Amino acid sequence: MSKSVDNHECCEHAATLLADADRVTVLTGAGMSQESGVPTFREAQTGLWARYDPSDLATPEAFVRHPARVFGWYLWRFRLTRAVEPHAGHYALASMAERFSDFTLVTQNVDGLHRRAGSRDPVELHGSLESFRCADRGHPFDVGALEGLGGSEPGDVTPPACPQCGSPARPAVVWFGEVLPAEALERAWAAVQGCDVLLVVGTSSVVYPAAALPEIALRRGVPVIEINPERTPLTAHAALWWPGSAATALPMLDGSLSALGSR
Repeated sequence: MSKSVDNHECCEHAATLLADADRVTVLTGAGMSQESGVPTFREAQTGLWARYDPSDLATPEAFVRHPARVFGWYLWRFRLTRAVEPHAGHYALASMAERFSDFTLVTQNVDGLHRRAGSRDPVELHGSLESFRCADRGHPFDVGALEGLGGSEPGDVTPPACPQCGSPARPAVVWFGEVLPAEALERAWAAVQGCDVLLVVGTSSVVYPAAALPEIALRRGVPVIEINPERTPLTAHAALWWPGSAATALPMLDGSLSALGSR
């Protein structure tokens, strides 16, 4: 069977599962952003950064030990994400949100691409690279002040001081060993506990607590649609595994829902 026929059949099945739903929750992961050219966390550890372990770049302890190294890496990632654009799948999710009475988008990504594509108020479980704050008090830090910091090549950059308290600026992302934002977790949990269908896109389904969200849906008997080119631990339990890319599958699904007049 050709890939186009596979996509067509998967799309029909997914649209059927969603057609009668009122409350839909979507969970996205790194695979969603890869198609926009955003490297995954480990893929970003290339060149200058290849010799570092994640614990050297993404923990509070690392920031205390080597603030310029950690800040320089995240400043580089911040600029990487700003240089790319949302793809058709991001825009399709923003469009699909209008078709349901209750639609919650939960993402593990920190690149802000969902917001830039028009998704309103996504639940950002791991924070966002679009925002910075001070390390000690959590005061918001103006990202405009990052202009001109560092050179054209990635490297160590001394974090600027918070104008309110003087503590160093850091990205507003969740580092290893830090607790996920309570409000984001509560919203994600409530959404999956009340949804009629869960759509999981581009996530490995191995990183907790996000990986627990499909498990909750499955225990409730809620259909789970997985869109991912590769099999994951979730695949065998999903009502549908669509082995396609987010940039291809989601616009197809949005189009099918529109044709069905589901909402």
